[in-house]
Amino acid sequence: MEMLQPTADDAMVILKLYELRQEERLRQARHWLLFTFQPANAEEFFAVAQTSGSPENAFFRQATTYWEMAAGMVLQGAVNADLFLDSNGEGIAILAKFSRFGEAFSARMHRPFMAKTAELVRQFPAAQAIYDRMAARFKSDASSSHQRKD
Repeated sequence: MEMLQPTADDAMVILKLYELRQEERLRQARHWLLFTFQPANAEEFFAVAQTSGSPENAFFRQATTYWEMAAGMVLQGAVNADLFLDSNGEGIAILAKFSRFGEAFSARMHRPFMAKTAELVRQFPAAQAIYDRMAARFKSDASSSHQRKD
């Protein structure tokens, strides 16, 4: 796949995505999903993912759909992938963090978890590198917290 050089329009989309990330509710949702929500198992994960109307479910949906929207823009060619991936790895980090629940999510929700972000990882080596780095970090964090509990 031939990648075009980024344009000024691509840069404007990246800046707009950054501006949206600063919105207070989205900041809270993103922080909660990455740093506070630490499900130990699939049931804890689904207690949030499937409990419509709860504040936690709203945070979960807001953060994941924001990053899915952004990944979709890249996949549809609306924004240059290299420029996007230079400063937007958080959605990929979320995918990596919850990847252990991917199969259960697909079975229970009848759709893949963060499908557009996963496609971004499949299509772009830079995205795969971010995913691999984040997956290793989350695996290491899980091992460390497990060791501390023993």
